[in-house]
Amino acid sequence: MSGSHPHNFPKLHNAAWPGVVGKGGDGADPPIGLDTMLDLTAAAEVDGIKFDGFDLFLFAPHIDIDSTDDQIKALADKAASRGLVIGSVVAPVWGATGGGSAMDEGEGRKNFLKQVRNGCRIARKLRELGIRPHGVVRFDSACSPNDWFSDPAGNQAKIAETFRQAAEIARDHGETLAAEGEICWGGMHSWKAMLDLLERVGEPGTVGFQADMAHTLLYTLGENAPEDRILPKDYDWKDPAVLDEALKTLTSALRPWTTDFHVAQNDATVFGSGSHDHTGRHCLANDPNGKLDIPRHAGFWLRDEDGYLTKKLRHICWDGCMFPNSVMMRPETWNEVLAAMISVRDAHGWNE
Repeated sequence: MSGSHPHNFPKLHNAAWPGVVGKGGDGADPPIGLDTMLDLTAAAEVDGIKFDGFDLFLFAPHIDIDSTDDQIKALADKAASRGLVIGSVVAPVWGATGGGSAMDEGEGRKNFLKQVRNGCRIARKLRELGIRPHGVVRFDSACSPNDWFSDPAGNQAKIAETFRQAAEIARDHGETLAAEGEICWGGMHSWKAMLDLLERVGEPGTVGFQADMAHTLLYTLGENAPEDRILPKDYDWKDPAVLDEALKTLTSALRPWTTDFHVAQNDATVFGSGSHDHTGRHCLANDPNGKLDIPRHAGFWLRDEDGYLTKKLRHICWDGCMFPNSVMMRPETWNEVLAAMISVRDAHGWNE
């Protein structure tokens, strides 16, 4: 907080998982270690303002989902030594990371819930250690839209039941869950399917929505669900009023469920790697092809229908998934990201 940037809420977080997601494997950049991601985050500074914390993917090589209490304490110490807190954490619910499909009523659901339980255990421990003052445990359906489309009604019901069981686990740990709205996940691949799923689960106090500006822009374009497209097929990106109306429709439906928020940029194209195939492309904050006015469009999520601040979100996080390592290792990248985050807080922040 400074004279030109008077607000101290919401807190500003960077995400550590871009150092892991989409990394490794044939031809891909190697993972960037957690220490390096935290050092880059802690070093960023704009007008005397620094990141307040980071959000974390609970998976190796950053942290083992089966970590002991001593290992969790070591993680808390890593954050504290850099003047950072920890916010939202991501449970590794996908088959490749030890979980399973939320549509699979057998081993898939069992493994999915095991990873939710492990994620909630770590999240609670971090909270008890005093290093995690706010945040959710994030998850998704861990299944593809193609598989979901084999039986939309039946599969949606199966996912909802898995999510309800996950909600019980979260409540037992004093945690809340947020389902990531991303077009690559079955039953969550369109804004209407996402809303339907949240309503079927019917646990607004425990299972909410995690909005990412890059992903939700794809919702308006009907990627993976042309029938749910909001923007017209012949939309001209030079007409911002039409985009605003589309975002108003989208956020009016999903904002009441939103408990976690990612600031991001998107160029209205899709990108993916591995299980995160055909999803919203994250662009640099100052990408000339970006279609979002970041601070203005963030307000569609952070303000209510009448333009008043909801103040529901104690922190907001930048998501730059799948940036090349050459970009991520540049200190300037994180100063540019931090500047974008500050612009959002300047426009939609408050003081406590």
